[in-house]
Amino acid sequence: MYTITLFIEIVISVLLVIVVLMQSSKGGGLAGSFGGSNIGAVFGVRRASDFLSKATTYLAGAFLVLAFVINFLFLPRSGQQQQSVIQSVPPAQTVPSTEIPEATPPPQE
Repeated sequence: MYTITLFIEIVISVLLVIVVLMQSSKGGGLAGSFGGSNIGAVFGVRRASDFLSKATTYLAGAFLVLAFVINFLFLPRSGQQQQSVIQSVPPAQTVPSTEIPEATPPPQE
């Protein structure tokens, strides 16, 4: 289930990027590069902007809802204590230090 919702989230995000880039800005923007200039011929100029703005709104809403669903239903809760790899390793055994005998000065003659 997690994989399916994550796949849907990725598809929605790609569609959202495409729809936002197709909207024409004051200078034309990237709409001409992706065929956004021709969408006005299909729907009419006013209908094209209405369609793209509504599509942006719905896709953004679906993106946010799915992000919350994935976060709350599939990701682990903070109350569950999970140890990291570093914490699960037992502490290193300390090697007993070998004491170096105190150096005695050589006998003087």
